Amino acid sequence: FRIQALEALERLVAGGGGADLEELARAIRAADQSSQAGIEAQRARVARLKERLVGAGTPEARWLLSLADYLVAKSVWGVGGDGWAYDIGYGGVDQVLASGENINLLVLDTEVYSNTGGQMSKATPLAATAQFAAGGKRTPKKNLAYIMATYGTVYVAQVAFAANMQQTLRALAEAEAFPGPALVIGYAHCISHGFDLSRGLEQMKRAVACGHWPLFRYNPALESQGKSPLVIDSKPPTISFAEYAGRENRYRSLRAKDPALAEELMGRAEADVRRRWAYLQHLARWNPGGGETTGGDSGPA
Repeated sequence: FRIQALEALERLVAGGGGADLEELARAIRAADQSSQAGIEAQRARVARLKERLVGAGTPEARWLLSLADYLVAKSVWGVGGDGWAYDIGYGGVDQVLASGENINLLVLDTEVYSNTGGQMSKATPLAATAQFAAGGKRTPKKNLAYIMATYGTVYVAQVAFAANMQQTLRALAEAEAFPGPALVIGYAHCISHGFDLSRGLEQMKRAVACGHWPLFRYNPALESQGKSPLVIDSKPPTISFAEYAGRENRYRSLRAKDPALAEELMGRAEADVRRRWAYLQHLARWNPGGGETTGGDSGPA
């Protein structure tokens, strides 16, 4: 609709609307709408255009009047869970983010199919139990953020608001401002995790502190500044994975049935957390201009 509105505006100007209309059309076409202030300025321009169109009364003017609001940038967000984003709807998520369109996705990751009774999803971590993984999941969690970052054209962030509210808000603002597709993945605790959810914010902090849920932002726009597009916003692990996982029944329940297997899977899960953290640091040091860097800004938000 925006393209149709711009085409109709061009035809109206070409039909002889005067120098003031031509100047207004030029300002509308060239408007920077990457900030809220820019969007508000564009709304004012479009309001002036609509006043002129109401008085014109021609078919072309009426057509443009029906489309004029599309000249103002629209915020488009899709929201869903990990079962949708990592599994059953993954193909659609990939299609949208690969399109290059200015569409934002927010994934609330509970690491399990929460709405259908707690079945295992590809977001379920190694060693966790769930339906269809009663003996503990034997493979690592799918890393949707890394996969989408490989396009090099998608803004990607991983957030946990209880651990760092500022970083969460910053990631959402950057995703909104990015002139292309964006993906923000947020940690979300769930009753299927098997703990007192009144302690959910504390557990969210532990997920970040142990390195299971690192906070980061991948912004392709930083490459043009000669900086690494990946910025890590959380510190290296300060507690063990077991200290975090040991507070949730999805990890504890296997100990009662098979202590040896539970110990083996927890050891593998701890190693996987360390491996992922090391890989994240490696990616953050990459410099598009050559050599290594510490990231796009000074460090944790």
